[in-house]
Amino acid sequence: MTVPAYMIFNVDVTNPEQYDQYRAFSSKAIEEHGAEPLVRGGAQTVLEGHVHPRTVILKFASVEKAQAFYDSETYKKGRELRKDAAIANIVIVEGLA
Repeated sequence: MTVPAYMIFNVDVTNPEQYDQYRAFSSKAIEEHGAEPLVRGGAQTVLEGHVHPRTVILKFASVEKAQAFYDSETYKKGRELRKDAAIANIVIVEGLA
């Protein structure tokens, strides 16, 4: 049985212009890999601890599909742009069946 997976990005954008270039590649990779954006920025209310100012959550059909998105050529190009434009923590979390 395949369970969904969620890729969670916690991001602090340090160079908005370059981050916009990253977003173009990220959006294309999302489309290519059939990801469903559930959260893409938006207001946050921190209840405990520290989080980065931007949160993105993508839903994938499986962990393997999430990993394929991350490893794709399109997203690799975006990652190169993001590394000098933001500080990010990114995880894949297996969902419930």
